Amino acid sequence: MPRIALGVEYDGTLYQGWQSQPNGKTVQDALENALTQFATVPIKVQCAGRTDAGVHALEQVVHFDVPLQRSVESWVRGGNTFLPDSVAVRWARDVGEEFHARFDAFRRTYHYVIYNHPVRSPLWANRAGWYHKLLDAEKMHLAAQSLVGQHDFSAFRAAQCQAKSPIKTMYDVRVVRYGDLVVVSLSANAFLHHMVRNIVGSLVYIGSGKQPVEWLTQLLTHTDRTLAAPTFSASGLYLAAIHYDEAFGLPKANDSLEALLGVKP
Repeated sequence: MPRIALGVEYDGTLYQGWQSQPNGKTVQDALENALTQFATVPIKVQCAGRTDAGVHALEQVVHFDVPLQRSVESWVRGGNTFLPDSVAVRWARDVGEEFHARFDAFRRTYHYVIYNHPVRSPLWANRAGWYHKLLDAEKMHLAAQSLVGQHDFSAFRAAQCQAKSPIKTMYDVRVVRYGDLVVVSLSANAFLHHMVRNIVGSLVYIGSGKQPVEWLTQLLTHTDRTLAAPTFSASGLYLAAIHYDEAFGLPKANDSLEALLGVKP
C-alpha cells in the first residue's frame, strides 16, 4: 500500500490546534476531510508534531497510507481543492512504508515573532505576540545561549505535558530584531508542551529588564516551572521546519527567517 508524505502550511488562528477533536475545528480534521473527499476513501494522517490552538506552521509534515495509485502531484492539487484558504498542501512525496513523519524527524525548528511597539498593531494580530516595552534583543540572545545543549527543560514544561522525559537537546537559539519585530528561533530534537512559549515568556522578562541575563541559567538549574515567566501568547508561534535524513527524498526543510518574514538577517 503506498505511503504518502505531505508538507502542510497553515494559519492556526481559527483552529483549536492540530489534533483531531469531536467538534472538527482542528487542522488535522480539515486536512483529513479534504484528502478523504479527493481520494473518496477515508484517510487518517500521522503528523511530525502537534501544535496548539492559534499556532501556525510554515511546514508541518504528515504521512498516510492509501489503497490508491495516484501521482504525487495530484495529492497537492486535489487536497488543496477541498481545503480552506487557511490550510495548504505545499508538496507531496511517495515514501516507503518505513517512513514515519514523527519518529523519523531528528530536528524541529520553531520561530516566535514578537511585535515590540508601545501600541498594538491590528495587522500583526494573530500573527505575532505583542509586548509594549522596548526589548533588548541582544540580552535576550545572550541569555538564550544557556539553553543550547542537552538539558532538563522542566522549568519550561506545561503541567499537562505527556512527554516521557523533560530532557531534550537544543541545537541552536537565536534572537534577532527587525525593526519593530523581535524573532526568537529555536531548533531542537524535540520540544515539550508549551516549551517554546514558556521560554519566550522568560526571555521577554530578561529583554525588558525584569530579570538579569543569568536568570535563564538559574531556571534550568532549578527545573521548577513556577519560577519561570508566564506562558506567552500562541499567536506568534510558527512551526518552521521538520528535518529528516536525506535518504527519504523529502524537500529540504526551509527554516530561514526569509521564509517567515520576507527579510534577510
